[in-house]
Amino acid sequence: MMIQIDSREKERAIKKIVEEFDRQKVKHFVSKLYVGDYINYDNPRVIVDRKQNLTELCGNVCQQHERFREELRKAQEAEVKLFILCEHSKEIQSLEDVIWWRNPRRYKKVKENGRWITKETKALTGEKLYKILSTMKEKYGCEFLFCEKKETGKRIIEILKGE
Repeated sequence: MMIQIDSREKERAIKKIVEEFDRQKVKHFVSKLYVGDYINYDNPRVIVDRKQNLTELCGNVCQQHERFREELRKAQEAEVKLFILCEHSKEIQSLEDVIWWRNPRRYKKVKENGRWITKETKALTGEKLYKILSTMKEKYGCEFLFCEKKETGKRIIEILKGE
């Protein structure tokens, strides 16, 4: 197995992932990818795009919606299966679990009349994010998978092997 890692992945962010590749004796190198972050040369029709948490994924579908959608379109046109692997916590294990996610940007503390109060913002709810991701999955044929950070390297290998 030979994995290509996108050159835009930050070295410190993928240190543990690369350590897992080395531990499992998976060959790897860094070079720019057309789409996604990881590809297996033995199975180039499967690509993994890593997200560090639901907050990043939320930002991708909101503030960077056009860029993210374009990446999904590029994968679809190239006839590759794109897996978006979101590193989060053990509470989020499936797309349906996103419904219960509490966006940390949804509430903010503000000082009002000398007292601190919590105010609700217009930040996306877990339920709304779930609906957006479900629509993208259906429209572009991508898959949203979830894991804890400590499992990321192992999960990338499993996905790219087709397990």
